[in-house]
Amino acid sequence: MLLSSSPDPTPLLLDVPRFEQPDDVTCGPTCLAQVYRFFGSGKTLAEVIAETPRNPDGGTLAVYLGISALASGFLPTIYSYNLRVFDPTWRDLSRARIVDKLRQRKRQMESYKLRRAIDAHVTYLEDGGHLRFDELTRDLLVGLLRGGQPILTGLSATYLYRTPREYDNLYDDIRGKPAGHFVVICGYYPKSDKFVIRDPSSQAPFSRDGKYSVPAERLIPAILLGDVTYDAVLLVLSPR
Repeated sequence: MLLSSSPDPTPLLLDVPRFEQPDDVTCGPTCLAQVYRFFGSGKTLAEVIAETPRNPDGGTLAVYLGISALASGFLPTIYSYNLRVFDPTWRDLSRARIVDKLRQRKRQMESYKLRRAIDAHVTYLEDGGHLRFDELTRDLLVGLLRGGQPILTGLSATYLYRTPREYDNLYDDIRGKPAGHFVVICGYYPKSDKFVIRDPSSQAPFSRDGKYSVPAERLIPAILLGDVTYDAVLLVLSPR
């Protein structure tokens, strides 16, 4: 299926390097390091991991990656589909009004993890990070790629990989919970309607080297289902 806005059948590929994450919880900063390297940054993977804020469980959120990118001199834009943090009716509000809404929401929430996530989004916005609520479509993804921007995304690995849920880092379809993950979208094949992925995990069931393509009809729902694990976002960077 071709894009209605662009019938060009030529594959679209960005030369994003692939790094392997050193442990189970560093997929986010490893993806950030991949994007940094694409833009010519000399930061090492160890430096990026050390600079990235973490959750108590060791993992991270896309907003923390955005905060880290701001500190490293990049201008990040988050495209959020996270209904835990943002209400759909906020899409046309100003930055200041969204910050005010977030602070009000935090006061009403009991979940420690959600309160931390809300705080992080306030910091991100106040530090100058951009936020958008564009509809998540094939055209949006391809348009960003055509603009020379790799797309770091937080999604549901359980849905993307079609694997069982996880319990204590082991597959368990009964006791398990859905697993979140970060990957970088770096290309598109119009003829097959597949997006090219750079995945930092060595556990991807269909690609041990972390380089593969996935149908748009599976990738887009996987991103939206990232809301289950606090990330249903796209993060794109622009050098200042």
